[in-house]
Parts: sequence; structure tokens; C-alpha cells
Amino acid sequence: MYINHVSHYVPTERVANSYFENVNGLEDQWIFDRTGIRSRSKASKDENTNTMAVQAVKNGIAESGFLPEEVDLIVGASYSPYDTVFTIGHAVQREIGAINAKVVYVSSACSSLLNAMEVAEGYIAMGKAKNIIVVASEHNWKYSNESCAKSGHLWGDGAAAMFISTEAKGEKSGKVLNIYTQGLAHLGKANNSVYLRPGDDGLGMPDGRDVFINAVTQMRNAIDIVLSNSKKEVKDISYVVPHQANGRIMANLQRQMKLEDGTIFSHIEEIGNTGCASTALCFSQNIDRVGNDDLVVFTVFGGGYSVGAMLIQY
Repeated sequence: MYINHVSHYVPTERVANSYFENVNGLEDQWIFDRTGIRSRSKASKDENTNTMAVQAVKNGIAESGFLPEEVDLIVGASYSPYDTVFTIGHAVQREIGAINAKVVYVSSACSSLLNAMEVAEGYIAMGKAKNIIVVASEHNWKYSNESCAKSGHLWGDGAAAMFISTEAKGEKSGKVLNIYTQGLAHLGKANNSVYLRPGDDGLGMPDGRDVFINAVTQMRNAIDIVLSNSKKEVKDISYVVPHQANGRIMANLQRQMKLEDGTIFSHIEEIGNTGCASTALCFSQNIDRVGNDDLVVFTVFGGGYSVGAMLIQY
């Protein structure tokens, strides 16, 4: 299975930390010191999870080597849907004219992207798909309570698309060596530490400390598993693309793995936590840094809890 192209879409509006001082009493430096965030992206009133997903796909399909009629599977990933019936995958199918595609929707918090990649892997293994679009999109501002001092300042909006096939297409294709995911609902405060309850409390993270403790352990464990499964070692890694949840989590991961500066891709300072879209989005923003023979690892942790990692060889 090959990732032939990655593309993204980020709304133009940025909300600076200073905005929250009058909203929930949090100061710029306090937020930055604890999260690594200076600003976050925010969808306009005319945008939603579906429109951002469509734009991310449109931004990349010309370079992907895919013709819309050749796409035989679209897997959408999100926990913040605009529509739970006409999902992001359906919106993409309609807008690009992928009339021969199956459409699947996956939701497992911030690890949804890698579960979507496993769905793609499964369809390929069964011989049911050859040209696949995996698209992740989050509209966190739609559901978040900006006045919440615990998590209202964390969230950003955005989308990313990965164009996948059974063979390499184009000049920069990465071979997926291994994908690992695991549900971890039995750990810690998984049932209450992060939630999205439409019509009730919306999106919240009342126990960030429990998330932090489990994320820093499980994201590293997931990396070790995909490396072992592929007979690779930490020293072989060129770049790490972690879920953009918190700058301190990423710094902790760098220390654990003894990685050089510049090895970890990050955009959290500018656009905040864009949920399950964050890894593919960040990778798309930095793909020009990846060269031939580079080994790239994604690692994610989602509320609920769930974890995953993916190893890609260029």
C-alpha cells in the first residue's frame, strides 16, 4: 500500500491567545507554556467539516495521479461531523465525481485517521479497492466552549487527504510498512477525560493531566511496535509526525526517543489541535522536507482512549 500524495486545507482565520484573556481569563504566555499554542485556525461561517474535507481533496487530486472515476473507496475520518448521514466521504464523492467509490466513515477520536488507514489496508487486502482517498476533517470550533478554561483554547479547524493505491504513482510515494492501532478504554479516566456530547456540553477536556500521562506513554509504545513489526529501530527514523495535541507531549516524546531537533514535525503553535486531521495535515505542510529513503512514523492518541502508529518508507 502506497501513499502517493498528501494535501490539506486550513481556514485562513487565526484566533490569537490574547482573545481568551477576556473570554476565560487565560493569558497568552500561560496558554503557550502549557500547550505550545500561540494561535488556532477557525472555520468561517460558510465552512464546515464537509466543505473543508472537499477542499483538502480538491487541493491534491490533480497531483495524486488519480482520476475521479478510478477512485474505488473513500474513507472519511472525523469526530466533529457536520452531518452524520451525508458524511465527509459522501461530500467528497459528490463534489469530485467519484461515481465508482464505496464510502465509509470512521470515528475514534484523534486516532481516527489511522483507523481509516487500516480500513483502506483491509479493502486492499480483500481485493475490493485499488485507488483510495482517506480524508480527515475536524470542525472543533463548532462544538467547543471557548469560555471553558480547561480546554476552550485548544482547538483548531482543518482537513487533510491522503491518496493511496496498491502501487506507487508519481515521484514521491511512500510505502506503508506497518500500521498499528489499539483501543485503550480500560485505562485511566478514558470515559470522562475527553468528550463531545452534541446538544449537551459540547467538546471538552476536563482532565488533561490524565490524557497527558497516557498519551506520552502510549504514543511511544505504538512507535516501538511498528518499528519492531518492520524490523526497524529508532535510529532509522528520519521524521516523526505526532498528533498535534500539546507541545509538551511532543517535547516529552522527543526526549524519550532522544531525537534531534527538527525530527518532529509540528504546527500546533499556529493552528492548535486539529484533532484526527492533525497528523496528515502537518505531514502535508512538511512533505517537501521528506527525501528518498526517509523513514517517517506517525503516532496518535485519541480520547476514549485509543492509540496508533504508522511507518512509511520513502
